Amino acid sequence: MVEDMVVTPTSEDFAIRTDPFRRELLAHCYRLLGSVHDAEDLLQETLLRAWRAYDRFDESRASLRTWLYRIATNACLTALEQRSRRPLPSGLGASPSSDPEQPLIRGEEVPWLQPFPDAMLGADHGDPAAVLASRGTLRLAFIAAMQFLPARQRAVLVLRDVLDWPAAEVAEALDTTSAAVNSALQRARARLSEVGLDEDQIDEPADPSHRALIDRYVTAFENADLATLERLLTDDAVLEMPPFLNWYVGREAYVRFIARIFTLRGTDWRMRPVRANGQPAVAAYVRGRDGTYGLHTLQVFTVTGSGVSRTTVFQDPALFTTFALPTRLTSDAV
Repeated sequence: MVEDMVVTPTSEDFAIRTDPFRRELLAHCYRLLGSVHDAEDLLQETLLRAWRAYDRFDESRASLRTWLYRIATNACLTALEQRSRRPLPSGLGASPSSDPEQPLIRGEEVPWLQPFPDAMLGADHGDPAAVLASRGTLRLAFIAAMQFLPARQRAVLVLRDVLDWPAAEVAEALDTTSAAVNSALQRARARLSEVGLDEDQIDEPADPSHRALIDRYVTAFENADLATLERLLTDDAVLEMPPFLNWYVGREAYVRFIARIFTLRGTDWRMRPVRANGQPAVAAYVRGRDGTYGLHTLQVFTVTGSGVSRTTVFQDPALFTTFALPTRLTSDAV
């Protein structure tokens, strides 16, 4: 009599089967956490939990993708129990700064929202992660608005409205009822409406005219052409710069602050295009005394049909590394 053989899953088999889902799981964790660095950590935690339970995975009950999303969602919910929300300066409740000449106030104690490099999603537009990004679900405005939601409401909103899971499937993943899921979804949608999330902030980001407008913005900035910069902004354009608490609203305040930067840092800048959160972005370099251009900021733009409506400026060396930005440009490179 031949004894039944127990097939032990191998690490190679696990890696081969789970690797196609890594990028979209990373994006999923980012949507819930608002930090690309935390999302990378939670992706590893998800894969570790999945490996430990892999021998109990039952494909007759759920697909591997669904099973991994359940693990990732619950890993993020556990992590969020120990974390504060990640705002942008405009989301802290304080009024915009009235005078762009006032000293900048640092808020190092705030766990700021971070941008997400499009390069982490890969170049394949058929990839599920890239498809979801193209729908606007990684836009900074959406991720910032998510920070106003309790953790479980975030999870319900993403699973239902981003991933299109049925309520019953979400309920099973979160160990609750369909009625509770529908109630949480209703509250989440109402809260996002209250904080002012609208279609202009999360519309299709791949409009070629948006990139052309940013090209004109870059040219104007490199030429220190404040008049043209002002014309490229919407009337209510927002400029914010974590980790600084100061933020500004309106063309005049925006341009006055840029004029201040030119006075302090000089007018010799170079900008290199990148993409973040499915939006146009640039790495800004300013000329130093040695003649090279040092990396100053990463700037992410929200563009509407009327112009640049928001610029979010990040000055975090850890993010520069995440975006694989060179720290300096030589004269030959510019």
